[in-house]
Amino acid sequence: MIPEAQWLLERERRSRREGSGLSQASLIGSWRLERIWSKGSLRPAAIGAALLRGLAARLQLAPDEGGTGAGGLQLVNSVRLGALELRFEGVGQLQGRRPLLVFSFDRLLLLLGGRVLVERALPSPDPLRRPFFALIASQRPVPGEPAPSAEVSVGWLAARGRGGGLALWCLECGEATE
Repeated sequence: MIPEAQWLLERERRSRREGSGLSQASLIGSWRLERIWSKGSLRPAAIGAALLRGLAARLQLAPDEGGTGAGGLQLVNSVRLGALELRFEGVGQLQGRRPLLVFSFDRLLLLLGGRVLVERALPSPDPLRRPFFALIASQRPVPGEPAPSAEVSVGWLAARGRGGGLALWCLECGEATE
């Protein structure tokens, strides 16, 4: 079941006190943006979320094999309109007990049908201004356990961004197991 804002806010308060317990393994996968809430709001930002869902907004997280150290992640944040895809690629690191997923993007790509049209290096952000997600909670479907309905079997991830907004992503089909 996909959680509502009030439940997420309670989990957020608890994760600030006790930590979320999320590990790198619980983040791995391809996540499609499902809902967003503006800072301080209990109502989802319906128009913004619909626009981002229509653009197939995705956050992909994978272990960083390139050597940013233990706990490193490769990140891809993308939107797609038909065969046209705008993609930001970079690396991130879990920090702290909560934890925070601190990241930066070092490449921007524009693709058409999987073919790179434009590729640009991005400047490194000021270390004190790097974007982050304060991880709140995540749920993955239990492999092999039948779900009473399709909605119940949805995996999800919730986090608050540096700007104060709350985001909820759903795990893409075929990503149910770790």
